[in-house]
Amino acid sequence: MSHIVTIQFAKAGKMYDFEAGSIELSQGDHVIVETERGLGIGQVVRPPSAQDETAPNNLVAIKRKATADDLATLEVISQKEKESFDFCVKRIIERNMPMKLVRVEYQFDCSKAVFFFTADGRVDFRDLVKDLAHSFHTRIEMRQIGVRDEAKMIGGIGICGRELCCCSWLRDFQPVSVKMAKEQNLALNPNKISGQCGRLLCCLDYEYDTYCCLRKNFPKAGKRVSIANATGIVDKVNILTGNITLKLDDNKIVVIRREEITGDGAAPASAPEAAQRTAPPAQPRPPKNRERRSEQRRKPEKSSLQSVLQTDTEETVAAQQTPPAAPKKAGAEQPPEAGKAGQPRSKKHRSRKHGHRKPQGGTTDGGTPAPSSGA
Repeated sequence: MSHIVTIQFAKAGKMYDFEAGSIELSQGDHVIVETERGLGIGQVVRPPSAQDETAPNNLVAIKRKATADDLATLEVISQKEKESFDFCVKRIIERNMPMKLVRVEYQFDCSKAVFFFTADGRVDFRDLVKDLAHSFHTRIEMRQIGVRDEAKMIGGIGICGRELCCCSWLRDFQPVSVKMAKEQNLALNPNKISGQCGRLLCCLDYEYDTYCCLRKNFPKAGKRVSIANATGIVDKVNILTGNITLKLDDNKIVVIRREEITGDGAAPASAPEAAQRTAPPAQPRPPKNRERRSEQRRKPEKSSLQSVLQTDTEETVAAQQTPPAAPKKAGAEQPPEAGKAGQPRSKKHRSRKHGHRKPQGGTTDGGTPAPSSGA
């Protein structure tokens, strides 16, 4: 059976599990542990708890409980961190480097010093590291962090008047979006919804799920609803008070409760109010009527085409039964319209339209051609 204890190395920092063994510890005690960077001193957050098979097997054991000498060494290290911070800031100003130093941390055994800084892009700090290593005679590590981590290390007072959440109790940063501010009906003013780090407030995420759950019981903005004696469109919804601002069809603004809504889906505002309440919704016509109307439209076209074909066939048969005209005498003159008497004018055009060919060597009336005057 293993005894696991939870430790943090900084206030509101990440928590790590260690094997307590037979050491008796309580919440708030300081212990010396071995980390990847070297020896470190941490504070107990949760006292040891016995766990059976569920406990991991690769936990690092605590070396010992911190003594009075260890706490005095911690004060000396804190003073050394301030001196290193001031020296590094002077070197950054002298070299005119585009970076901002945030904090300096030493390992408990002073084997390594970590310099945290912020910058807009990549910074060439090789010469700066040489100066720091020559002055402090220890391993130097430069680590670039973000603006939210900077606010967590520096600390401060928020717009609520209390200490920042990130440096007091918030251990992990959660993603925050503008959608959370819109869901809570907050003014999208960057000065009011941004924190000390310049990013969106972390507290926007605290009540976001509650607002989403309560909003399901209210109509959305822009939806048409009905109350006792009128209908209107939802303008605003206040989740905390439960009030709904309604804009009626006569442009009046009223504030109602959720229980006063009787229904939705009223008629458009252009019709009279009485017609909106009593007129039944228009029903679409059955598709059969459309089919019948289309058939009725097609019938005249079909009959007219048949009549044309039938007339053309009758005229063609009549032309075939007409006897050929007598041959003309030499020198005799015939009026130009003689051969076309009794025949419709559109016969020639209709014959060509339906594929009938003109007889070879014949006249327009189907007879034989007249002999020339010299025959």
